[in-house]
Amino acid sequence: MRRRAARFTRACVFASAISLAGMAASAAAAAVPQRVASLNLCTDELVLLIAAPEQILSVTHLARSRHEFALWRTARRYRANDGSVVSVAGLHPDLIVTMGGPGRDRERLARRIGAKVITLPFPQSFNDLESAIDQLANALGREARGRQLLAALRGLRLSRPRTPVEGLFLSSGGLSLADGSLGAQWLSLVGVEQPRNLGARIAAERLLTDPPPLVLRSDYRNQQAARGNFWPGFRLIDESREIRTVATDGRRWTCAGPTLIPEILRLRREIAR
Repeated sequence: MRRRAARFTRACVFASAISLAGMAASAAAAAVPQRVASLNLCTDELVLLIAAPEQILSVTHLARSRHEFALWRTARRYRANDGSVVSVAGLHPDLIVTMGGPGRDRERLARRIGAKVITLPFPQSFNDLESAIDQLANALGREARGRQLLAALRGLRLSRPRTPVEGLFLSSGGLSLADGSLGAQWLSLVGVEQPRNLGARIAAERLLTDPPPLVLRSDYRNQQAARGNFWPGFRLIDESREIRTVATDGRRWTCAGPTLIPEILRLRREIAR
């Protein structure tokens, strides 16, 4: 009788353990967001790269524009929003992801519709970017995907060219990448080193007095009749025999996020030719 009672007790304990494990797994699954809305172009990038497709509910209207966003084809699978909680409230998201400073009204409204808000800071360094990827991947229950992106980024950093070449990054109106900025850090992974203390905008006269051997020229909206595209420096570059120009996808530099990984690899190959 005692043996039977002991076996019965063990069976009950085992069944309870299985039941509790199942309940814990169900609770964990329920905690993973199933309806995710992004309210910022830079979080659109992270959400589209990290979340499972079925988790994504809405991205900003900018993400759906081929002029603004490299992942526009993927973004068009989802509903557009204008960057406000109001624009996604009727979609009943359970997680809202945005970037920048905290907004009390935004968070108050999100709570009223039953949504959690994650506000990521604008990354200023690779460490910041890695932290944002890790935080979002954990929140989405996509830790493995987060680790993949982090491994790709770290691999890119470890394979940085040992001997950089002098060059400039130039976009509309002579805009460049300020020293220490995240964009400048990405540029260093290409193997291009800009002169120090340039600031975020280059004077066209500098291209006459001290022409760089290489210019990475952003193609962001370069076919449009905008004032920035008529910057005199571009004419000097086009007419110069001393300056080599390599085009780069300017949309990927807007947020300086993980969509730059394949672009950095492409630029390395292009420059090495």
